Amino acid sequence: MDSQETIFLTICAMGAVTYATRSGPLLFLAGRTLPPAAQRFLAHVPAAVLAALAVPALLMPEGRLAPGPGNFILWAGLAAFALAVRTRGFFGPVALGMAIVAAARFFAG
Repeated sequence: MDSQETIFLTICAMGAVTYATRSGPLLFLAGRTLPPAAQRFLAHVPAAVLAALAVPALLMPEGRLAPGPGNFILWAGLAAFALAVRTRGFFGPVALGMAIVAAARFFAG
């Protein structure tokens, strides 16, 4: 088997696994109601996934732990989080975080 066939079969296998893992719950849970405990648990999954993605990016912006005052990404993230909690908005916190990082990089060098 040459490399082109291997790549094609790998992509097909990856697509099949992705389809199976995403369609499985839809097929098995169609028409059923989850228990209230499971619904409460699943309601917290989006926030947990977002935290799992954001915290390492804030604390380790260059691949190493940088929790000090020179970590502009962390300070921008904290300010954006505070604004998001206060306003419940999306674009304002994103713009604030971007502005803080841009200003810090411009003035700090």
